[in-house]
Amino acid sequence: MIRMIKRNWTLDDIPDLTGKTIVVTGANTGLGFESVKAFAHNGANVVMACRSVEKGEIARKQIVRIYPSSIIQVMQLDLADLKSIRNFAVTFRQSHAHLDVLLNNAAVMMVPYSLTKDGFESQMGINHLGHFALTGVLLDVLKKSPKSRVVNVSSLSHKQGIMDFDNLLFEKGKDYSQMKAYGRSKLSNLLFTYELQRFFESNGIDCIAIAAHPGISKTNNPDRKEKTLKQKIYTLLFSYILQTPAMGALSEIRASVDLTIKPGDYFGPGGVLELSGYPVLVQPKFTAIDDETARKLWEISEKLTSVTYH
Repeated sequence: MIRMIKRNWTLDDIPDLTGKTIVVTGANTGLGFESVKAFAHNGANVVMACRSVEKGEIARKQIVRIYPSSIIQVMQLDLADLKSIRNFAVTFRQSHAHLDVLLNNAAVMMVPYSLTKDGFESQMGINHLGHFALTGVLLDVLKKSPKSRVVNVSSLSHKQGIMDFDNLLFEKGKDYSQMKAYGRSKLSNLLFTYELQRFFESNGIDCIAIAAHPGISKTNNPDRKEKTLKQKIYTLLFSYILQTPAMGALSEIRASVDLTIKPGDYFGPGGVLELSGYPVLVQPKFTAIDDETARKLWEISEKLTSVTYH
């Protein structure tokens, strides 16, 4: 009897993406850059949504040198600025009639306390509220695109996240720690994903919400200008298992293009403790699938961003 051995999911499993339009936030570096490369190589029309157009253009040219037939456009998007988010949506609609995949990849990680242009604590403001607003203002285009999908990139750190609705944004730095804020933002990514999927289903929208995490990967976080002692120790301790950005990006790439995917799926590395490895279905912490918490976060997010889903 011949026993079939399940093969790892790799870039070779990406289907033909010709005619598909994909938006990737935080696209000029790290996981986002690797994702853009993979999508472009397989025929997609990719929009690199970057805070710096100049850095985005440098990254785009690097990819085009490798894959000359790539169709890539760089557009300005600052997730720390609600006005920029709305402007991005207006500009996007001027040249694109549909949106097949919105990959909410961008994030800041373990940065000192600071505020976005709208006064939100930066990690919650960029990682969650920025993407919540972006998805909302692009919802009409997603609705027009059959079998479209929204992919939110979370983290293993969601397991340390705790929602505190009495002090969600660490007002005036109260009770703030870099890890606490990051964990909360990544837990919010998952709560948003599952509530978004319920929204799609209850409104008969032909779109699905999916999540992914990269395990422990080497990423270039431009907002971390200098590493603290804690971050240096963290990097040293995990250096032997750090994945390359190319490996780390496989989970979000699979979530974006795998045709066998189901609504609400969550992908992460299949190795020990989900730290590294090829992407497989994984399970979030129980706090990430609490309906009541997700609804409350959704309601607060709509009020804070003035973006209403309908």
